[in-house]
Amino acid sequence: MKYTQLGKTGLRVSRLALGCMSYGTPSWRPWVLSEEASQPFFRRAVELGINFFDTADMYSLGVSEEVTGRALRRYAKMEEVVLATKVFFPMGDGPNMRGLSRKHIVQACEASLKRLGVEAIDLYQIHRMDPHTPVEETLCALDQLVRQGKVRYLGASSTFAWQFARALGLADQHGWTRFVSMQDHYNLVYREEEREMHPLCEAEGIGILPWSPLARGLLAGTRTSLEDKSSTPRAKSDAYAGMLYDQPGDWEVVEATRRVAAARNVPPAQVALAWLLSRPLVTAPIIGATKMEHLEDAVRAVDLKLQPEEIQQLEAPYQPHALRGM
Repeated sequence: MKYTQLGKTGLRVSRLALGCMSYGTPSWRPWVLSEEASQPFFRRAVELGINFFDTADMYSLGVSEEVTGRALRRYAKMEEVVLATKVFFPMGDGPNMRGLSRKHIVQACEASLKRLGVEAIDLYQIHRMDPHTPVEETLCALDQLVRQGKVRYLGASSTFAWQFARALGLADQHGWTRFVSMQDHYNLVYREEEREMHPLCEAEGIGILPWSPLARGLLAGTRTSLEDKSSTPRAKSDAYAGMLYDQPGDWEVVEATRRVAAARNVPPAQVALAWLLSRPLVTAPIIGATKMEHLEDAVRAVDLKLQPEEIQQLEAPYQPHALRGM
């Protein structure tokens, strides 16, 4: 495994982060693995040198954090792990069980610490921006958690570039802790982040942690078309994928990825991840794995170097999209 710094911090993370949304309870989503079925993935990830693990309180409504915390305490040295989680989405029916108010952030952090079984969260991320809470309230509450030692670094996910720029500016103005990472929707099929968000992150020294690096499985080579809803358990129940990838040109990108992969004699997923890792701003894609080969292929992609002509083939079919994943 290779390692790099997260943005302009001194924190070193593996070039891949294991996304833990797939581990929790299948009662939340049918494709999610139970705790028992999840254990081999954590063990193997640690063996392969992955030290970066990403979850969220809303994944399996807290069970993912519990499963992740127990597995890492069992298989990893916690002082070597970089553990990330997120806050924003509803954790219950009550009006204060969601969003980015001071009340919810503080309570959610305390709950995540207990579920993860740690004294501090390495990277605490806002899962989205909250339009109903002043951003100053959110930033001040997050800074409080850092000053209390409950959180070490702050990150954000899927905001508009102007929102993120404003948040960074306000943090500087008030002396609050800055965000160091942006977890955004970015892959070969969806590259709109290259327009504004990535130039902003480059200027501000922010690390990029792409989610859905395989475009909800489209770039893994298992689906037969954009409309294929039967090739994988996730495809059968993942309505969100249809909202993210529904342009005819999207499939042309998939086919280009398959052609490059066939010429290299490697799975398409390796090519798609290798392309992401070739982007100079990308720190670590957030990969999901519900089969061991998913994890093994992802790690092999770290050492796969694409040639300029291959990158050109992969990028040529891309068509602009409306904003998706916000």
